[in-house]
Amino acid sequence: MFILRQTHEKTVKEEEILRRSSTKKMSMYIEATVRIGKKGITESQIKEILKQLNVRKRVKVKILRSALTEASVEEVAKKVAHETDSKIVQIMGHTFTIYKPKRRSKQHKTANKYL
Repeated sequence: MFILRQTHEKTVKEEEILRRSSTKKMSMYIEATVRIGKKGITESQIKEILKQLNVRKRVKVKILRSALTEASVEEVAKKVAHETDSKIVQIMGHTFTIYKPKRRSKQHKTANKYL
């Protein structure tokens, strides 16, 4: 029984690694749709990022040089990820990609319940 548990945990970790790597690969081909300027992260930008995360699962954000006077790219990415409740997939130069899986609606869950 102990051996089965170890193999199950191992396959879960392998699946997570595969999912992360495929998410990284997919983020290479999307363009940056949000840009953070010298004002830094604003409330309207967070709303826009949340909107885009709900439509598609990942968003690429580009930080302009003027925004990097107060904070680094990693700090900005962590702040955006924390405020949008998403995960950082990749940071490359002045651009980072965040990922948030789509949530199933309540109607969809109840419909499956009776099938």
